[in-house]
Amino acid sequence: SDDEEEDFLVGPARGSSAAAAVAPPPPPSSPAQCSLLGSPHDDAARERMPEEDEEIVSSVVAGKVPSYVLETKLGDCRRAAGIRREAVRRITGRQIEGLPLDGFDYASILGQCCELPVGYVQLPVGIAGPLLLDGQRFYVPMATTEGCLVASTNRGCKAIAESGGAVSVVLRDGMTRAPVARLPTARRAAELKAFLEDSVNFNTLSMVFNRSSRFARLQGVQCAMAGRNLYMRFSCCTGDAMGMNMVSKGVQNVLDYLQDDFPDMDVISISGNFCSDKKPAAVNWIEGRGKSVVCEAVIKEDVVKKVLKTNVQSLVELNVIKNLAGSAVAGALGGFNAHASNIVTAIFIATGQDPAQNVESSHCITMLEAVNDGRDLHISVTMPSIEVGTVGGGTQLASQAACLDLLGVKGANRESPGSNARLLATVVAGGVLAGELSLLSALAAGQLVKSHMKYNRSSKDMSKVIS
Repeated sequence: SDDEEEDFLVGPARGSSAAAAVAPPPPPSSPAQCSLLGSPHDDAARERMPEEDEEIVSSVVAGKVPSYVLETKLGDCRRAAGIRREAVRRITGRQIEGLPLDGFDYASILGQCCELPVGYVQLPVGIAGPLLLDGQRFYVPMATTEGCLVASTNRGCKAIAESGGAVSVVLRDGMTRAPVARLPTARRAAELKAFLEDSVNFNTLSMVFNRSSRFARLQGVQCAMAGRNLYMRFSCCTGDAMGMNMVSKGVQNVLDYLQDDFPDMDVISISGNFCSDKKPAAVNWIEGRGKSVVCEAVIKEDVVKKVLKTNVQSLVELNVIKNLAGSAVAGALGGFNAHASNIVTAIFIATGQDPAQNVESSHCITMLEAVNDGRDLHISVTMPSIEVGTVGGGTQLASQAACLDLLGVKGANRESPGSNARLLATVVAGGVLAGELSLLSALAAGQLVKSHMKYNRSSKDMSKVIS
């Protein structure tokens, strides 16, 4: 019941015996700290540091040994991170005590995820669900520091499940890379454009491109000109990888091949921003990039009233005035939604995706309409450029791999390459659907500020903290 939910969320009154019974235990005593974490005045800690490490720290501080060679020279990634951290502490005079050092596999990031590590940042992961999507139940991991986000998405999942679930469709699957080349004249650039876009040449270009990987398959080339500069947008499927490296290798193969017939082609950059990666761009909104997904559900009238605490007419009106008209007034590009990027980014961080790609991955238009004689609510999200993978990058880190495993999409799908990444994209869209449904309902019912004031504010007495 609502009262029980209220009691569960708020908990017993302060000072009561029940509150004492459920109060969290005090934090355990800190484990033995690495000697490298001692304060600058902690002589005992300095003495515990091996003499060899002390010499290396001094050399790094003096600039005699570059910090970036420590892993290679020492052959111990954890030791290298600790020495680098101590060097940074001495150089800056800052303690960085709250940044954990131990408890992380630094070897797992060497050469692929992060350079010059000195620790790691902890983020809480919440679970929203079950999300009933395409007949399956998913428990969606979300890494975030924003209060109410997981709870709100969870409420949307509940409304979807009680209405029979959501359905998704992957409309397109193709990663892009767009190099830019300069030709002697605009006429010559137009000749290269015609060559690339001529269907007669596609098989040859495809064969050259596909040499880059056993999963890479060229889908097409779209060109644009600016004077004598030619922008060539290559699109290819990339299996279960997000695919940026894969498509870049294929593009380089094609550029090398074209140099024979177009020796006057001057390649300015392997990326000319017509891709377009990690930037809001109409080409992604219109043509798509990564996985293009649409997800929909019909929410029953009684669920709208009971779970979402509002009504169908209010939701439809709010969506038109806020998400459609309001975004148009703002000149939005792909932002015709309430907060798609909230859910996208939280799932991205939890599952090891590139969080910077939330820019284009959060492109979304949310549509609501009354159906079944106006009784029920049809809601859909259309997201043309969800860029995800289940192999490579941060997906192989232990925590992120565990979140992928929770969703059943960890690693590559050997039987059907690419299906794990596509399934992850549909889960992202399903999560966005739930998040949109819940936030719009909170806005329609006037609950947003009340919820955040109640559950998204620290209960600490800040005057005591400051003193």
